Amino acid sequence: MKHQRKRIRTPAQIQQRAHELRQEMTPAEKLLWSHLRDKQLHGLKFRRQHPLGPFVADFYCAAHRLVVEIDGDIHDLQPERDAARTEQFEQYGYRVIRFRNERVLNNIEDVLTAIEATCTVDSEEKN
Repeated sequence: MKHQRKRIRTPAQIQQRAHELRQEMTPAEKLLWSHLRDKQLHGLKFRRQHPLGPFVADFYCAAHRLVVEIDGDIHDLQPERDAARTEQFEQYGYRVIRFRNERVLNNIEDVLTAIEATCTVDSEEKN
């Protein structure tokens, strides 16, 4: 099934919330951002706490339409909400990958390899 590639409109309050979240990043988000910022991961440009429609993606790579989510303990209490959020992103043609806080904090190289592999697969599919 071909996904839609239309742009999701973002309400002003979501844009404001994204700005606030950039100021309040978790330790796992800060660590991952320190490796993604300034195109450090193979020249890929990522944005942090990026608004997409009614959501704020933890990290977003526009070139690959990739949303990277970092899940803390609160996500254990809301699996249905996270699944619905992922499904909505996918309906708009975004690819979503999720990592637990612990994985980011304890094995950042594994996380970076997984992100890079997702982008590589995406590039190969386009060719």
